[in-house]
Amino acid sequence: MENNKIVYQSFVKLAVAIAVSQGTTEASAKKIITKNFEQHPFHKQLSKLIKKVSLKKENLNILANECISICEDFGPDRDYVTLVLLLETIYKNEEFKEIEKDTILNIIQRFKSEIERINAKIPAPPLYNVILETRAIAEWSSMFWLYPFIPKHKTNTTKPVLLMPPYLGNDNSTRFVRKYLKSVGFKTYKWDLGVNMINSKSIPKLVEKLDEIFEKHQEKVSLVGWSGGGIFAKIIANRHPEKVEQLITIGSPVWGLKNMKAPVIKSLEFLRGQKLRERNEKFIKELEEIPNVPITCVYTKTDGLIPWKNCMEAETYRKDIKNIEVFGSHCGMGANATILLTVANALSANLETKKDETIIEKVEQLFYPKFWQQKGLSKFTNLFFS
Repeated sequence: MENNKIVYQSFVKLAVAIAVSQGTTEASAKKIITKNFEQHPFHKQLSKLIKKVSLKKENLNILANECISICEDFGPDRDYVTLVLLLETIYKNEEFKEIEKDTILNIIQRFKSEIERINAKIPAPPLYNVILETRAIAEWSSMFWLYPFIPKHKTNTTKPVLLMPPYLGNDNSTRFVRKYLKSVGFKTYKWDLGVNMINSKSIPKLVEKLDEIFEKHQEKVSLVGWSGGGIFAKIIANRHPEKVEQLITIGSPVWGLKNMKAPVIKSLEFLRGQKLRERNEKFIKELEEIPNVPITCVYTKTDGLIPWKNCMEAETYRKDIKNIEVFGSHCGMGANATILLTVANALSANLETKKDETIIEKVEQLFYPKFWQQKGLSKFTNLFFS
C-alpha cells in the first residue's frame, strides 16, 4: 500500500469530487466511495484517506490530470485497472442525480484511455533475461533427481484440476506439475489437444473438456495454465465462472497482449504471417476482463520471454486475487520445485481452512523472493520463532 499511497491520495479526491458533482453532499460522497472500496485489500487504509479528503472548488479535469500524471510517473501497473473500474461503478451509482453525466463520462473515458496508454509502455524482457533462459536446461534435467525430495502436503480433497501447456508445448510440458498435484491428492486432467499454438479454435474443445470433468465430478474445476495455456484458462474462467473453482496462471500474459513486447509474440506473428492485434480482437479484448473466481498469478522477474508485469493480475481489485513471485526462468517453470509447491499451496488455500504452519512450510518461504526482500537478519528469527 505504501508504494501506491500517493496514487490513491490523488484518486480518492477525484472520486469524491465526481460524487459531489452529481448532487450529493461531501459526507455522503465519502460514505459511497468507502463502500465501493469494500473488496479492496487495503480497505482500512483507504477509508482513512477518504476521511481526510477536503474539497473546495475543485476542477474535475485538473484532478483527473493530476492522478494520471502520478500514474505515469510510477509507470505501467495492472492495478490501475482497479481505479478505472471504481470510477465506472461510481458513475453508475443510482443514488446520484442526472447532473453533468456526459461531462463525467467523458472524464472517465479519457482517464481510461490514458491508463491504457501508460500500461502499453511495458518494455520487452532485457537481453540479460533472454540469455538467462538457458537455465531451463538445468531446471528440467535436475528435476528428475530433485522431485522425490520436494515436500508433499497431502490435501483432504480430490478436487479436479485441468492443466494447460505453454505455447509450442504439449501435455509433456505439464508432466511434473500434474504428477506433483496428483501425489498430494488432486485429480488432474491433461488438455489432450496436442501442441498449443494459441489458436482460438481450441477454446470450444477446452470448454467441452471442462463440461466433461464438471459432469463427472459434479463440482467446479480448477484451471491451471502455464504461459499460453494461462491465456486459455483465463478466457474460459471468464466465460464459465459457474464451472470454474479457481484460476492459477504460471508466467502467463493475462493482460496487455495487444501491446505486449516479447520474443514469443514475434515468433507467433512470424508463424502465422499476421499481426496479433489484427488476428483476433475479440480474443485479446476478452483477456482484459477479470474472471469472477479466485485468481493466483505466478511470475518471475527474470522471465526472458514474457514481460513479468503482463503476468500479474490486479491484486487491488479483489481480496481473492494474488500475485506470487518465484525464482527461475520462463521455459523452466514446468520443472521448477517452487512452482510445484506454489500451485499446490494456492489450490489448497482456496479450498481448505488455514492451518498452523509446520516447520517444513516455514522453510519453504526461503524459496520465494518475497522473503529475501525483507531487510536485516530479523527475517530469519521472525520466520522460525514468531
